[in-house]
Amino acid sequence: MYFFNTVRSVDKVLSGGYGLIAYTSDRGGDFDIWLFNTRNGVNVQLTNELGDSFSNPVWSPDSSKIAFVGRNRILYIIHLTTGLISNIDQLEEEADFALDWSPDSERLAYTKQNHIILYNVTSHEVGSIILPGSSDVQWFPNGVELLFQAPDASGISQLFRIRTDGSEKQKITSNTEGPLHNAQLSPDGTFALYTTPGVSISIIHTVELSTSNVFEVKGGPLAKNYFPKWSPDSLKIAYSATASNDTGYFSQVRTVGRQAENDRIWAVSNCFATPITWSPDGRKIAYLSGCTEQEFAHEMWVFDFKHPVPIRLIEGVRIMALQWSPTPIIDVSRKTYTNPVYKVKFLYPSHWQKVNDERYEGVDGFFQISAISSGGSINEVCRGEASHPLMPYGSRPSIFKTQIQNQEACLIFPSADQPAEMLRQAALIVRYPKPIQIQETDYNYFILWADERHIKKITSSLKFLP
Repeated sequence: MYFFNTVRSVDKVLSGGYGLIAYTSDRGGDFDIWLFNTRNGVNVQLTNELGDSFSNPVWSPDSSKIAFVGRNRILYIIHLTTGLISNIDQLEEEADFALDWSPDSERLAYTKQNHIILYNVTSHEVGSIILPGSSDVQWFPNGVELLFQAPDASGISQLFRIRTDGSEKQKITSNTEGPLHNAQLSPDGTFALYTTPGVSISIIHTVELSTSNVFEVKGGPLAKNYFPKWSPDSLKIAYSATASNDTGYFSQVRTVGRQAENDRIWAVSNCFATPITWSPDGRKIAYLSGCTEQEFAHEMWVFDFKHPVPIRLIEGVRIMALQWSPTPIIDVSRKTYTNPVYKVKFLYPSHWQKVNDERYEGVDGFFQISAISSGGSINEVCRGEASHPLMPYGSRPSIFKTQIQNQEACLIFPSADQPAEMLRQAALIVRYPKPIQIQETDYNYFILWADERHIKKITSSLKFLP
């Protein structure tokens, strides 16, 4: 259930159009997960004596759930739409507490006892992949591949990618030096970042996945660069760079391009290092400050890139971590799309708007439908779409066989070098139960294009009309 420090209703608190910031604080006496509404300044306590000082709230992509590791290293999930809190696992003392949600907000990935664990929060099914020394597991936008850190055959820390069924493990980096920490995939899946070699010296690097080119971020004056976070558009990184003067240490809130260009200082915190989080639209950054001699932050600040004068949001309570919701509001509602011409129906995000009868768009994605007339097999049709001469899916798209309503189907996901104007377009091709006729032409395959973050969710609801 929810616990409040105000008499306002939770519906009122969750109605803000600017998103919510989840944070860890002991403002109620114990460390717990709280929400700050950036529209009206209301704070809501979500947990009661479940958190710990190391708890880090992690939002699901649809902003309907928050995962965190709390007291006694128990992994919890807060369901914001119902108020329920469930515990799903207990991690070991030396565990990597990094958590990541699948693009459809249905599965949580984390590492435990030399395994990558994939937990489905709806069905409660658990999958695992044996990967000794793995950490920092992250989902690719296609929902069928994972990024993670692990030692290679020589024991050197590298970044890898692997399918969720444990197949096709690929090494991404060619590191020859120290360990890689804080691995993080860009939202569009084309870049990754990591820090190395440790805590006292921490340098941020990015790697372009299509070329394996590595870029080193010069960073702050003391080579102590912490808490890197990708911007929502995958073009920049925000991070904390430790600096010092006659009065002691402080941190600079900085941004830099994904190829280590245009490094800039935007704000200063009096903490040795400060966690950072981006707003859903990428226009603002929130961070912590107000550190005492014990190095605990007691303030939360925010600035807007268009008006970069920091504003204090919270003061007077200890704050350990923060994360802005990925979407401006909690909205998991869906609408049904029905097309009698193509004889299909499926669910799509309710805030997407109609462009024409076959295409809908939103700020976070799109779909478009059509049909294919071909006498070829499903494999031939899928390969033909994926290998189109104009390379709409990049030079190395991935094809995954599947079934939709017992019909042969495939999913096509783009490679990292897909042209940016394609907006991470993926595709579903499925054989009709029986051919349909449109303007006197028979079509035996249905095709749906959508951004790769949403295509599996849409596909799961697809049904053919009689």
